[in-house]
Amino acid sequence: MNEMEPQLRTVHVTRYITPLREGGSMPGLAEADDGFMYVLKFRGAGQGVKALIAELIGGEIARALKLRVPELVFATLDEAFGRTEADEEIQDLLRSSEGLNLALHFLSAAATYDPAVTIVEPMLASQIVWLDALLTNVDRTSRNTNMLWWKNELWLIDHGASLYFHHTWQNWKDQAVRPFAQIANHVLLPQATELETVDKQYRAMLTPEVIRGIVNLIPDVWITSSGDWEETPDEVRNVYFEFLTTRIASSEIFVKAAQDARETLV
Repeated sequence: MNEMEPQLRTVHVTRYITPLREGGSMPGLAEADDGFMYVLKFRGAGQGVKALIAELIGGEIARALKLRVPELVFATLDEAFGRTEADEEIQDLLRSSEGLNLALHFLSAAATYDPAVTIVEPMLASQIVWLDALLTNVDRTSRNTNMLWWKNELWLIDHGASLYFHHTWQNWKDQAVRPFAQIANHVLLPQATELETVDKQYRAMLTPEVIRGIVNLIPDVWITSSGDWEETPDEVRNVYFEFLTTRIASSEIFVKAAQDARETLV
């Protein structure tokens, strides 16, 4: 692998601590063999591996853009956890998630970002709005900001609802060049006054080489074991690559949609 390409560590879950009953995915808090705690995202939950792929791609693109995201790791889950869990719902989830999952480093004592308490400065707000418009992330609203305030800094979490084109898959070329209407609900849109500046910066940063390195992180086993695709793993990864590079090259479409939506708010 090229030294410049992103790499994810792999940890092994040693202790399942507790479920985090948030939304439909029901992640869990777990401890791994490196001694750290993680928010574990299960391949057997909700939208399955597609949510993990969206989490992986969204988080690593955010990291490539120098935004703060908790470390993402691959996390292996042993079959023993399903046998020892008393809660039947959790037991089923653990059993269906044996093998390779995804996890985010747990930010201890972090607080959920509250827009009524902390105002994000315009450049950072514009950067996050641009990212979410690129990813078609429907889940960064005032009801559920999916951002944490930790050590006086803003951290982005939970990109699993992004890239919703992959739930239909066949018309991805059309979806790659569509505006993102749901950006009107973005919690940071009122402060996002620097979108044109951010657009120039981020288009230069997200080169095809950067995107290729990120989509290459998608494990073969997530694709071959899910039953969601007829294509080979390389073909599936290439669709994600083409979708993202096409969308970046056409970013003026989603930037204008965000600007238009913002004008209705201010």
